[in-house]
Amino acid sequence: MKKLNMLLALTMGVSMHASATQWEALFNGETLEGWKQLGGNAKYTVKDGAIVGTSVANSPNSFLATEQTFSNFIFEAEIKIDSGMNSGLQFRSQSLESYHNGRVHGYQAEIDTSSRKWSGGIYEEGRRGWLYNLSRNEKCQEALNLDGWNHYRIEALDNHIRTWVNTVPCADLLDNTEGLSEGFIALQVHSIKDKALVGTQIAMRNPQILTEDLVKNSWYTPSEVQQINYQPNTLSAKEIQEGWKLLWDGKTTNGWKSARADGFPKKGWGIENGELVVYSSGGQESRNGGDIITEEEFSEFELEVDFKITEGANSGIKYFVDPDLLKGQGSAIGLEFQILHDEKHPDAKKGHQGNRTIGSLYDLIPASNLSEANRTTKRVNPVGSWNRARIVVKDGNVEHWLNNIKVVEYPRGSQIFRSLVQMSKYAKWKNFGEWEKGPILLQDHGDEVHFRSIKIRAI
Repeated sequence: MKKLNMLLALTMGVSMHASATQWEALFNGETLEGWKQLGGNAKYTVKDGAIVGTSVANSPNSFLATEQTFSNFIFEAEIKIDSGMNSGLQFRSQSLESYHNGRVHGYQAEIDTSSRKWSGGIYEEGRRGWLYNLSRNEKCQEALNLDGWNHYRIEALDNHIRTWVNTVPCADLLDNTEGLSEGFIALQVHSIKDKALVGTQIAMRNPQILTEDLVKNSWYTPSEVQQINYQPNTLSAKEIQEGWKLLWDGKTTNGWKSARADGFPKKGWGIENGELVVYSSGGQESRNGGDIITEEEFSEFELEVDFKITEGANSGIKYFVDPDLLKGQGSAIGLEFQILHDEKHPDAKKGHQGNRTIGSLYDLIPASNLSEANRTTKRVNPVGSWNRARIVVKDGNVEHWLNNIKVVEYPRGSQIFRSLVQMSKYAKWKNFGEWEKGPILLQDHGDEVHFRSIKIRAI
């Protein structure tokens, strides 16, 4: 009965309030009492029972923040935004003098009028950037109404964060919430570069919060809304139900071996603080510990790997690998999701049209942004930060994703694919890339690279 009621709420747009007294109004409808402005100098006023933020020229991002802070909660508000403007609802956010002189940082539920349509996605302001964009949730991309008021709902329960726009489920995020467990809620007015957007407005009315009986009042998220999990080396209950399994347990070398010998390499690889590390040996390809591969082979699958590069590093994630094909020196042969520090490694300028840059199908297809309208550049996190690789193989088609942005898509075994192979370094290998199955490989290219949260599910 509870799930049925939740589904009715989603369909009819009704809040599942246990009682009116449990919800705390965050705005009195008349003044900005209980709120303070941070960051830039956008104008915040009260008009017709709503908080109105107005963009101004030559200002950084502005935030009207609650004086109260909140940890676990369910938040709701109604939002109206002018076309062309960008905004967001900050939550569990902070402004500390010790952090970039008070720069606002923390979670943000996006309010986005651009053609990419990511309203309801989760962004981390001032730190990691996009955590849950909507490239994999097309239904939510159509949820925002540019001509009227929109109902936003944010549920933050420990490390599980979910959002809805007009009762459409948008984000389902599991995060490593260190430093993000408590903070204020704020309405953002984004900085603007286009002078024509000066004076555009974002309005919020009826902001309210629930801090008790959260599980009882939590809304249902359909299974088709994909969950993104940033907890290191951990599977969620939903992932287990969907058939995911860890390829690396975060502690041992179980399930992995050398691509060229029995057992795991005795040098060149190590385990540090839940990270699988290939150590630097001066950039020599597979000359130190050598490549490692899974003991298990895979055919159709979805693979995720978090990786962190060092300056000038080169590595890769290979699939459909034949470890016995190459007898001489070098890396084992297979299709490769390239890992590279594009700005500092010379390989980025080799190959053809960037097909050796990060995220590319190495030496075959260059990576570019296929998920955002009017943007071709990839979203790559800097050296020392974690990036996420995702490889999907299904019904002969292959996709590369980098930080939840699709960057490569191709039909394995097609005439176009075979033509690309014939023009590449792989032309001499018969049926390259078309083998029925193979292990997953992490490459030793002589540079230090860290890996974690390596997981896969068969399709």
